[in-house]
Amino acid sequence: MNLAEHLDSLPVINQYYDRILVAAGGALIVLGYLMVSSASLHLGEKLAANVFHYPLRQLLHIILGLIAGSAVCMIPMEYWEKSSQWLFFVGLFLLVIVLIPGVGVKVNGSMRWLSLGIRVQVSEVVKFFVVIYMAGFVTRHHDFVKESAYGLVKPLLLLSTTSGLLLLEPDMGSAVVILTIAMGVLFLSGARMQQFILLVIAVLVAAVLAIVFSGYRSARVTSFLHPWEDPFGNGFQLVQALIAFGRGEWFGVGLGSGIQKLFYLPEAHTDFLFSVIAEELGLAGVITVIILFSLIVWRAFAIGMMAEQLQQKFCAFIAYGLGIWFAFQSFVNMGVNMGLLPTKGLTLPFMSYGGGSMIVMCCAMAMLFRVNSEMQALKAIEEEQS
Repeated sequence: MNLAEHLDSLPVINQYYDRILVAAGGALIVLGYLMVSSASLHLGEKLAANVFHYPLRQLLHIILGLIAGSAVCMIPMEYWEKSSQWLFFVGLFLLVIVLIPGVGVKVNGSMRWLSLGIRVQVSEVVKFFVVIYMAGFVTRHHDFVKESAYGLVKPLLLLSTTSGLLLLEPDMGSAVVILTIAMGVLFLSGARMQQFILLVIAVLVAAVLAIVFSGYRSARVTSFLHPWEDPFGNGFQLVQALIAFGRGEWFGVGLGSGIQKLFYLPEAHTDFLFSVIAEELGLAGVITVIILFSLIVWRAFAIGMMAEQLQQKFCAFIAYGLGIWFAFQSFVNMGVNMGLLPTKGLTLPFMSYGGGSMIVMCCAMAMLFRVNSEMQALKAIEEEQS
């Protein structure tokens, strides 16, 4: 029996799991649920005449996420590798149909959602598929990526189509996340430094042009640099977020006792949930959240390194890609809340309100669990044979 056959015969999910990943991921989901409940009770009363409207829906999102994640966790990684290219084109198809009037759901001027019983933000699904596609690409073309500049450019040409569709929604934040995932995976696969730096410069220039030639994006950058010049206009959201951080001090005003979420801070239960955490739980809560995300990212890269040592390239780049995604999106969301970055419509992974985001994040974490389980099982097999 070869290693692959032996691996298939093992109950890898039951035998091997990462306790740190389980604890950190579970803690983020539980803490996020508590904070979403705190930030949305008044909205439920106002918009749905039910204070528990958002907490109940978020609980449903978490249950659906755990069910979907369980299904993902049972699928061997070899099947994801075989499907990587098809999944990318499925993602492109979703980005096209969400732009069709009557099919896509328009919220606050953006066509980003499909209504499937719950609203699913298509870009979240596409991020997940891009991780799988990039892991498959660098596995199939590892030498090509290392030796040829075209090996770097080729996948980004395809992803530029994805980014273009996202900009039409518009959703520049997700486009930046997707390109960051792709470039991070390419770099870790052994791309030449000089070629990679030139590619980074080209992407940065494209991002600057996208900002300069878009009025609302330019306004966001201006308000980010000087929020207090227009505290009741373009700078309102950032100013209120900073006030929330100031009110929180060391240990916060207490769970449920924040006032910024009530009348001042827009999107308090979604994009600006981190500000509610800062106000109600203080610096202690902020540091706790940062530590939990750091633990997840550390474990993702540790699992990726283990997979690379076992010569399982696809699994390694899946773990690296997921680690980059979790790290970058959480960093951007926190940076926006703290006034370090311009406002972007990116949720805080595992914590912000939203069905599509929660389900996709649970699936992503489940895939990381699966990679770890298979690698631990494979490692045990090799130790037995040696």
